[in-house]
Amino acid sequence: MSELSLPRFGSLSSRLLRLYIGLTAYGTGIGLLVQSGLGLDPWEVFHQGLSVRTGWSMGVCINLVGALVLLLWIPLRQRPGLGTISNVVLVGTFADLVMWLVPEPGQWAAKWAFLLGGIVCIAAASGLYINAGFGPGPRDGLMTGLARLGLSIRLGRTLVELTVLGAGWLLGGTVGVGTVVFAVTIGPLTQLFMKVFRAPG
Repeated sequence: MSELSLPRFGSLSSRLLRLYIGLTAYGTGIGLLVQSGLGLDPWEVFHQGLSVRTGWSMGVCINLVGALVLLLWIPLRQRPGLGTISNVVLVGTFADLVMWLVPEPGQWAAKWAFLLGGIVCIAAASGLYINAGFGPGPRDGLMTGLARLGLSIRLGRTLVELTVLGAGWLLGGTVGVGTVVFAVTIGPLTQLFMKVFRAPG
């Protein structure tokens, strides 16, 4: 079996540490992507578009959408874990905090540093909280739930992310070069960090 299918969880304290550092890093990565102004991943395009239309903060939209996606788990027979619930509560909160604390950069070099730093943060965060073993995030669980209905993970993810990307763009979310860079790099980087943060045992 593959590296990704056999996580070694380790002790409870180390798992909790990986979970909450991971969720903090995930929110930080989102905040950096937004502040770069170069483009967002599909879900963040959607969240930003909702923020533009509702006037709510982007972090509030991230958390609310996460909670609504959890409702879709019911017919898909998915069960949330501590990590799932924590994801819904914390990721958007930390994204808002970073956007409040970190000003938008003016120079192109700084914009690219924010973009690439945000992507690395999100990939590292994924390796941390997935390896913690407390359940997937709400959006990841949606993909695995669709897979149980017979769709491949790749097809399910593609359909969902194209849908939210298109909807987010129509709502006013930022699509740009960063969206493409994210799509190309996030898979290999996440796989790398899954190995780096895999607990021994």
